[in-house]
Amino acid sequence: MDVKAILLGLAFAVMWSSAFTSARMIVAVAPPLGALALRFLLSGLLAVVVARIMGQSWKLSRTQWRATIIFGICQNTLYLGLNFVAMQTVQASVAAIIASSMPLMVALASWLWQGEKLRPLGIAGLLAGILGVVLIMGARLQGGLDPFGVMLCLLGMLSLSVATMAVRGATSGGNFLMVVGLQMLVGSALLWPLSLGLETYEVTWSWQLVAAFVYTTLVPGLAATLVWVTLVNRIGAVKASTFHFLNPFLGVAIAALFLGEALGPLDIVGVAIITLGILAVQLARAPRGRSV
Repeated sequence: MDVKAILLGLAFAVMWSSAFTSARMIVAVAPPLGALALRFLLSGLLAVVVARIMGQSWKLSRTQWRATIIFGICQNTLYLGLNFVAMQTVQASVAAIIASSMPLMVALASWLWQGEKLRPLGIAGLLAGILGVVLIMGARLQGGLDPFGVMLCLLGMLSLSVATMAVRGATSGGNFLMVVGLQMLVGSALLWPLSLGLETYEVTWSWQLVAAFVYTTLVPGLAATLVWVTLVNRIGAVKASTFHFLNPFLGVAIAALFLGEALGPLDIVGVAIITLGILAVQLARAPRGRSV
């Protein structure tokens, strides 16, 4: 893995992890589903325009349309919709920790139901990751963490895991950015009716809200996607996925830095365990004889 690949991986991890902090800033002063629907509308349109400039077509294969619809529903409507609602009462660091455990869930499901072989290191990583999540959630729940918000985050993570498994390799034929843009528009189209029917449009305007919304739309929404596909094309999906092990630490650190969210000793220990668990799982899933 060369220096450029490492820098790309670090950039992706920082952008992905920062999304929870900027989302928390948005939902504190604006309706979460409406804000998310608008974000996807803008990000999706921008992605489609950039994809067309790059020569990508919106005439997708049946497999790509399937990926677009599944991801639009599971990732954008369910995963992010549930997380945005949850972060009205749940800290950004908690949402980041739960979402960061997605690689563990995918590995577990692939091992149990799809017959994917997992070496002893991977099994140890799964157990460690689960232990870390339980440790943190147990301490936070005793400290007054909203159980309903945690449940929404868990449901969102499960929906993203399902989508990840269902559409593996669906964008390998090209048009990656176009697929991403269209699935954002699918998510937006599904979120608007929910927002209009369930939410009261009361917004406390400030420059912080505008900055957080613009950042969320352009950086985690679009730039992270471009960096990710560049990284995957450069070093492959297996090696690129190892950078997910940074997400628990970065998600918690960014929330503490910008939102002042407190960190207890059990939080630090739990994040370290989850981080090592994700790394162990990714290393165990790499083909034998190849360094990650």
